[in-house]
Amino acid sequence: MDLQPALQQYFAFDTFREGQEQTIKQLLSGHSTLSIFPTGAGKSLCYQFSAIHLPHLTLVVSPLLALMKDQLAFLKSKGIAAASIDSTLTPQENQTVMRDIRQGMIKILMVSVERFKNERFREFIASIDISMLVVDEAHCISEWGHNFRPDYLKLPRYRQELNIPLVLLLTATATRKVKKDMAQRFAIAPEHIVQTGFYRNNLDLTVLPVASQDKDKQLVDLIKQQQGSGIVYVTLQQSAEQVAKYLATQQISATAYHAGLDNDLRHQIQSDFMAGQCQVVVATIAFGMGIDKADVRFVIHYDLPKSIENYSQEIGRAGRDGLKSNCITLANLDGINTVENFVYGDTPELEGIAVVVDNICKEVSNGQWELQLLSLSNDANIRQLPLKTLLVQLELKQVIKPLYAYFAEYRYKFLTEQSVLLNQFHGERQQFLKAIFDHTQFKKIWGSLDIESLYQHYGCERSRVVAALDYLQEQGHIVLESKKITEVFSVDEQALSQPELVQVLSDYFLDKEQKEIERIAALVRFFELDRCLTANLARYFDDQNAPEQCGHCSVCRGQVAKLAYSHKPQLPEDGRLKSVLNGFKQHIEIKTKRSPSVGTYCRFLAGISIPLFSRNKVRQLDGFGCCEQVRFQSIKDKVVELI
Repeated sequence: MDLQPALQQYFAFDTFREGQEQTIKQLLSGHSTLSIFPTGAGKSLCYQFSAIHLPHLTLVVSPLLALMKDQLAFLKSKGIAAASIDSTLTPQENQTVMRDIRQGMIKILMVSVERFKNERFREFIASIDISMLVVDEAHCISEWGHNFRPDYLKLPRYRQELNIPLVLLLTATATRKVKKDMAQRFAIAPEHIVQTGFYRNNLDLTVLPVASQDKDKQLVDLIKQQQGSGIVYVTLQQSAEQVAKYLATQQISATAYHAGLDNDLRHQIQSDFMAGQCQVVVATIAFGMGIDKADVRFVIHYDLPKSIENYSQEIGRAGRDGLKSNCITLANLDGINTVENFVYGDTPELEGIAVVVDNICKEVSNGQWELQLLSLSNDANIRQLPLKTLLVQLELKQVIKPLYAYFAEYRYKFLTEQSVLLNQFHGERQQFLKAIFDHTQFKKIWGSLDIESLYQHYGCERSRVVAALDYLQEQGHIVLESKKITEVFSVDEQALSQPELVQVLSDYFLDKEQKEIERIAALVRFFELDRCLTANLARYFDDQNAPEQCGHCSVCRGQVAKLAYSHKPQLPEDGRLKSVLNGFKQHIEIKTKRSPSVGTYCRFLAGISIPLFSRNKVRQLDGFGCCEQVRFQSIKDKVVELI
């Protein structure tokens, strides 16, 4: 099979990069494949090229909207018919994409994994012939992986339900354990795993022990020694703003980038950086995926990254043009508790899990349970992301199964006068619309529709009402807003009543927490190695072919790092802590009629945000976050001793 002519015709490349041709040949011979290439090594071409040669649609699951948009722009430039179904499309654009897919005009469809929760999408995609499922950033499927996304666990089941013959998993970061886990979930044979070398000889790695008070000066000195543009990674949004501001005072063109900025501004910063109009972006991990800038000359970690996987992904954005680039970590132990606290904040307590299970037991009706994520998150005192993980675990244990989702609230305002609008319809359709308008409570110009009352008086299906409102919006007659998404699940009440269920779920989260804390410890051990950093990084990702000594890392230059605290963090005195904990206890008991748990006391002292604190104005209490510099385990030991 000579693939060269098509490579030249569609992509204008003369040769394949390492691993691409093997991946494509395996797929076109009908073998599902897992491909692990370094960041920037051309993973996307594997599915793009294969999709052109497969008879039906290729469905790509991607974790980030920005990634999808970049890929679509690239495919469009090559004349390859591709589309996405995502939250930025209008209902009309959505309809157009679906019609084009039905007519076979689209070869590649990109969606997020969350799209499968949408019942209308599931019904639509089940009616389409699909040749291949592509999972981008596939390490998200592994609970051993660093960016585990609970909804990814359901992809093997979707593949079965949709009867998709071929799967391609793509990632840049997979340890041996993660690799095995991913392949097993999709029954990919070991001989169909394609892994190119992880080692990159143009990246110079340095670990520089620096006390916190000296970081800013050290950062400025380092940037002034570099040529070209770079990225400075920090842990917190607030740090991104502060560091960027400081660099600007030192005549360095720098911009902060984090998830707290609005979309348009983030796009603007990205395009300024790509165009070379901004030298340095100071960013949280929100920045990077989908940044395909070939000439990033340096990546500096101002704070410790979250894990070895995150570190390798972030430095992988440097030097994609193959030219020498510097990757420097300003390292100390000061921020270690911040990274760990993200983990502890995401571990639900046993009581919270019991609240969720209890809620299902009490609210189940005719075998169905309705969920509004925000209110359940508040009731159970579990952050929304871990709550989603909990729901996926209940799904995998076959306790619940998603049926569909709907918006609990619809409100609209007229752009066409009501009587003029009604006169455009006749007979029953006119009566139906009049019933919708009559069951809407208007305050000034906006009206809220009472679907329950409409159903009792007119007896129409909810789906018909929603379709009518969508149609009126499409035709420019109304502006429509929908709020409070409600998810509906079927419930297996026998599985729900297992006596050990809450404990099993709690053990799962505690195990996950332990893995994450161990991952952070492994990161510190890596930075303190006395053997070649580059070689050990390659081995971590199961690349056994990297040289024993690279000659371009700080250890090979004889600089072995020892990480320390700038100031050893101390707990406040016992008297102060007792007073603070008492004040907190009284506040919570007045507000909730319940005493705080040990975990809640610890999160209060560590300054970790959880729903209970946001709802009850806990951040304003004396002592909130008074131990935020101290490791969580030390706080826990002290709390147990004091209470």
